[in-house]
Amino acid sequence: MHIESTEINLLTSSSKLPLHNKRIVVTAPRNYACRLSEQIIKKGGLPILMPTIETCYLSNYTQLDNALSRIKEFDWIIFTSRNGIIAFFQRMNDLDIPVSVLENCQLCALGKDSESLLSFSGKVDLIPKESSPAGIVAELKTIVQIDEKKVLVPAPEVVGLPEPNVIPNLITDLENLGIKVTRVPAYITQGLDKNIYSIELDLIRQGKIDVIAFSSTAEIESFLRMVNSPRDYGDCAIACFGPYTTANAQKLGMTVSIVSQNYSSFEGFAEAIAKFFAL
Repeated sequence: MHIESTEINLLTSSSKLPLHNKRIVVTAPRNYACRLSEQIIKKGGLPILMPTIETCYLSNYTQLDNALSRIKEFDWIIFTSRNGIIAFFQRMNDLDIPVSVLENCQLCALGKDSESLLSFSGKVDLIPKESSPAGIVAELKTIVQIDEKKVLVPAPEVVGLPEPNVIPNLITDLENLGIKVTRVPAYITQGLDKNIYSIELDLIRQGKIDVIAFSSTAEIESFLRMVNSPRDYGDCAIACFGPYTTANAQKLGMTVSIVSQNYSSFEGFAEAIAKFFAL
């Protein structure tokens, strides 16, 4: 019988695991936080949930519904997040639009998000080698006559926070290839009230947290609105999921100690945190 090594870890004494006794604040929204926390637990760590943003359904579906009503006009649909995939297909379901309308459209998703896309649509046409918006652009650039294509990008509507540059940069880069791009809001990303995290913020200020793990720029933007100054989190190592989140963290004045080089899954993020403590 073959047993996965990750399952064996759960039966290994936590004192022998790389993140033993390390308290790691997870700022990702709930649906992502549970997956990252699982990977931290498997390495012996103690995740502390503190989602600084939340994702939720739109209050106005006009733009998305309009795009869905003419979905056959698009050659590609590019999904930049699992949330975008779930929200897009949920709306199709609400409107009784069959998945078959997408049969002549190419679908693209990043990394492990492709599993979600496959479960909804039954197909994935492109999973970029680099799991990032830049990876998407690099792959599309190699396609013949891509400048004649129409692309739909279901993206978050950011509320109460400055919009991170990730999606705007993607749109610009696609347009620079000559592609006609239509961006539509598929769900909302918004910051959360710092008052619900008085206990967690106290632990951070007291130096009782080893790592704060950020998986997106929006999480960082919202977190920085919850603290008074960099001194509040000065005793914590800052971990970022990939080079793009890292670059934005640095622009926002953070010193980043841990960067996940494998950013196609949260397993790679947990491994990067573990390697930091093994040094």
